[in-house]
Amino acid sequence: MKPAKLRTYVDLMVAEVEGYFARWGQSGTVDMKQEFEQLVTLIASRCLLGEEVRDKMFGEVSALLRDLNDGMRLLTILFPRLPIPAHRRRDRARARLGEIFSDIVRSRRSSTAGRDGAGARHGDMLQCLIDARYKDGRATTETEVAGMLVAALFAGQHTSSSTSTWTGARLLTNPKHLRAAVEEQARVLRRHGDRVDHDALASMDTLQRCVKETLRLHPPALMLLRHARRSLVRAGDQREYEVPEGHTVASPLLLHNALPQAYRSPGEFDPDRFGAGRGEGGGLAYTAFGGGRHACVGEAFAYMQIKVIWSHLLRNFELQLASPFPETDWTVVMPGPKGKVMLTYNRRKLCKESVLL
Repeated sequence: MKPAKLRTYVDLMVAEVEGYFARWGQSGTVDMKQEFEQLVTLIASRCLLGEEVRDKMFGEVSALLRDLNDGMRLLTILFPRLPIPAHRRRDRARARLGEIFSDIVRSRRSSTAGRDGAGARHGDMLQCLIDARYKDGRATTETEVAGMLVAALFAGQHTSSSTSTWTGARLLTNPKHLRAAVEEQARVLRRHGDRVDHDALASMDTLQRCVKETLRLHPPALMLLRHARRSLVRAGDQREYEVPEGHTVASPLLLHNALPQAYRSPGEFDPDRFGAGRGEGGGLAYTAFGGGRHACVGEAFAYMQIKVIWSHLLRNFELQLASPFPETDWTVVMPGPKGKVMLTYNRRKLCKESVLL
């Protein structure tokens, strides 16, 4: 995603985050995973898909996305149509999402038809998909656009909400790094006039490293798959390996992100490993967002929205993990925290001169 375009999204992200957490009371206990699922869906829909989609997020669509994710299990890879309850819920959710988004596409098309510049005023991904043309000049259909909307929300919502939850669990069980992240908020906001904008977020290096280290330990996918369009030979430690043309290469993220030759004490949560003077995990030793020519195009967007969320929480709340550190749910294609992840919060009385734990 281009930096100029990302800048235009920051104010929308901040507004969604501030509005969402304004509904929290002075203190309480919430399921962090559920809260972030809802919030990330709102952010992604507002920034990428427009107000029509965002306005439907709080209710039905958020629940449908949850059913869709739950239906993407490891078993699904081998038996995608096995008649189990999770697959039935998945199929019902996908059909209903298709109906909702097709209605939105139809409404957007009718509202912009024949009006010069109407589509340009929207400027979101929904409008780009509606205006897109294939090489032969054919326009996209309602069904095609709806399918791409479902894919975009599904891919971005689960991975970012899961990473936001893991980031919280890691920070709240590592006081040293939590304090460093909170103290950074005070420094950055003093420099930027108490305003959270693109430049302020970009300068939150400590928080960036905390999210990056969280992704190393908890990548949002089990592996990357690549199709070999031609035969390749690559050198290993003691021999050469051939990848024949037409074969699929599986690259396990968990193994790459924990290579002992690339990381010191790879099992530990240590965001400083990405700081100046250490520079661990270079090249394809870090693959949380893929690598090479086909790295995830949403990486910068994902980092920015997670940093907006945690910048707000660190500045405005005292936080404590109220449940044990979560286990990983290995039964789904995109593993996330298993079960509820409970968070206890108390709203801070902020002082512009300092932010304290």
